[in-house]
Amino acid sequence: MPENCNKCPPQLRCGGRVLDLQKPQIMAVINVTPDSFSDGGQLQDGAGVVSIDKLLERVEGACRGGATIIDIGGESTRPGAAPVSEQEECDRVLPAVEAVAQRFDVVISVDTSSAAVIRESAVLGAGMVNDVRALQRPGALLAAAESGLPVCLMHMQGEPDKMQSNPRYRNIVDEVTQFLLSRVAACTAAGIGKENILLDPGFGFGKSLDHNLELFRALSHFAELGFPLMVGLSRKSMLGSITHRDVSERMPASIVAAALAAERGAHIFRVHDVEETRDALSVVAAIVGRRE
Repeated sequence: MPENCNKCPPQLRCGGRVLDLQKPQIMAVINVTPDSFSDGGQLQDGAGVVSIDKLLERVEGACRGGATIIDIGGESTRPGAAPVSEQEECDRVLPAVEAVAQRFDVVISVDTSSAAVIRESAVLGAGMVNDVRALQRPGALLAAAESGLPVCLMHMQGEPDKMQSNPRYRNIVDEVTQFLLSRVAACTAAGIGKENILLDPGFGFGKSLDHNLELFRALSHFAELGFPLMVGLSRKSMLGSITHRDVSERMPASIVAAALAAERGAHIFRVHDVEETRDALSVVAAIVGRRE
């Protein structure tokens, strides 16, 4: 693996669990939403309520397939998605976090921008905060700092409902870098230790295909910033634009993208196809070598 990974901490403490960042870690996408782009509505019952039985079955399969992180999200952030109220998000996410925490020995990440969801999920057993808005919503930064949990800061231009309406950058790598570092500074000023910060360049969030490709080619640069790097490429529209495949047919492209990201220094891979991605990352680790 790239030598620049040495700048990152070897471990990430997520509540009572520890992730070994010297090897790839797989984060399984578990959306308790009716409208997420790939798996929306799959965990709801006939009345539109999240089925805990379906949820636990999905999580069990992910853990068996090699996931070490379960990322639970209650607000769709697909392009064009409408926001949900904080109460509605809590109603979706908190029962899911509680059920998974009681049943599985796995790191639970909450995919949220909401202060209330962060605060209550931490009490129920969450071990990580994954925020596409990089803790910019009111109260989110304070809630994350008080939780003591690691936070993943992602770059997004605009908001999901309009983020894909002609996104523009002068220099996307520089602008994404400066944004992420500014949010790191905000986090450290709020009392979040650098050892608890991860970065995500935000593929598909306010970016054209060319923007995404330019960011991908610069992944080694982001790995050199000294923070664990998370990537979310699974089934994204950028892969559909390249392959001309529907979202349900993008697993091969997603696996190739994950393997290439691992070679360029990514640490955590947010995916839908857990077992297949695990196999691909195992091949990368065997051929390229373990991070020293």
